[in-house]
Parts: sequence; C-alpha cells; structure tokens
Amino acid sequence: MEQPVTKARSALVAWLVCALGVGIAVRLGFWQLDRAAQKSAVLTEQRERAGLPPLAPDALARTDAEAAAQWYRQISVRGRWLADKTLYLDNQPLDGRAGFIAVTPLLLSPGDAVLVQRGWTARDPADRTRLPAIETPEGELMLNARIAPWPSRRFDLGPEEAGRIRQNLDADALAFEWGAKLRPLSLLELEQAPVAGARWVRRWSTPAPDVGKHHGYALQWFAIAALIAGLTMWYRILRPRREDRR
Repeated sequence: MEQPVTKARSALVAWLVCALGVGIAVRLGFWQLDRAAQKSAVLTEQRERAGLPPLAPDALARTDAEAAAQWYRQISVRGRWLADKTLYLDNQPLDGRAGFIAVTPLLLSPGDAVLVQRGWTARDPADRTRLPAIETPEGELMLNARIAPWPSRRFDLGPEEAGRIRQNLDADALAFEWGAKLRPLSLLELEQAPVAGARWVRRWSTPAPDVGKHHGYALQWFAIAALIAGLTMWYRILRPRREDRR
C-alpha cells in the first residue's frame, strides 16, 4: 500500500507544480499583452495631440501634471534667447552617427524660462570638444515649437559636468546656474535653418513605444506555459502508457 500512496502523492505534486507554472506563465503573457495595449494607446494619444491646434503662448504648463497633458502639442511662445547659456547634450546618436543636441534657454519673462532643444548636429570625429555655433538671434522673437518631456537621463558613472558639453541636464541645477526658474518640460524648435556651416537637423519624431517587444515577451511566456504542460503530460501520462504497452 505504501508504494501506490507515494506514487499518488508524487503525481499530485507534479500536477500542482504544473498548474502553478502554467498559471504564472500565462498570467505573465497576458500582462505583457496588456503593457503592449497601454503603450499603443499612449502612441495614439501622442499622435492625436500632435494634430491638435497650437496652444496659446500663455498656456504653457507650469506644473508637472499640466506638462504631461501638453506633451507633443504645438505652441508658439514669445521670449528672448539666453545665447551664452547654450549647452550641448552629448551621446545623442542619429542615423548611426554620434552627435550633440544643442539646448538654449528661452527667457519668457524675468526669472521665467523654458529649455529649448534647438537641433542635432554630428560630432567632429577628430575633436569631440569642437562645438559648432547655432544661430541665436538677439532680441524678442516668436518661437514655433512642439512641447516635449525634459530630455531623458542617460546612464552616467562620472560626476556632473560643468562645461558646455553635458551628459545629462538637471532642471534644478540649471535653474540655479542660469538664475531663472525653468518650466517642467522642454520645447523642440521646429524651424529649419543651416547655421554657420553646420547642418542642424530638426527632425523631431514622436518616440515610438516598443510594442513589438512586449508581444515577443508574451509569446515566450505562452510558449513556456505550453512547454510546462506538454512535459508534464509526457512524463506523467504518455510515457508511462507507452512503457506499460511494452
């Protein structure tokens, strides 16, 4: 009697482990599909916002919540460049080439500024520190731009930079450095202009979410679930039956 009881317990444990493994794998697969659906919805919302009429200049967000609701909308703002504050954001590849994105604060009113991403240019392979000028007219102007999140932070092991080339931009540190409070977003300059012999590219694209990656992960989890179920059936049912027939 002891051997059949042991076999029954072993079979019960095996099927419980199988059910648990299949349940977890299937749940993770559906979670990945849900993540893909969420990101697809975000992309749809971004495209819809980009097609809306431009915002009024005085509507530019002042808080994080307001800023998130305005991302990818177009706007025209009036201000003047703080040309001497222009920085160059490093490690910004485009079409397989290394380059910089020039950023300049636009002073909207005394003590109130917004960070503007001016455009991309290739880095000089012979001299990384050579920085091309970007046209920055003096006086008040009207800037046509697209609202965007603050430039994403890159992985950086070193200390914060203090020169004109920066790896990352910290809003609070820049506000202190520039003596002006910065809006919790950035603007993407839309005008095209070749400047000082350098080709400044303003090909701003809406960031595409990696939906395909989540579909791939979901497929992997469903395959794992099928593998667990198949192996359990093989070792607990099919193979024993084949051995009994011999």
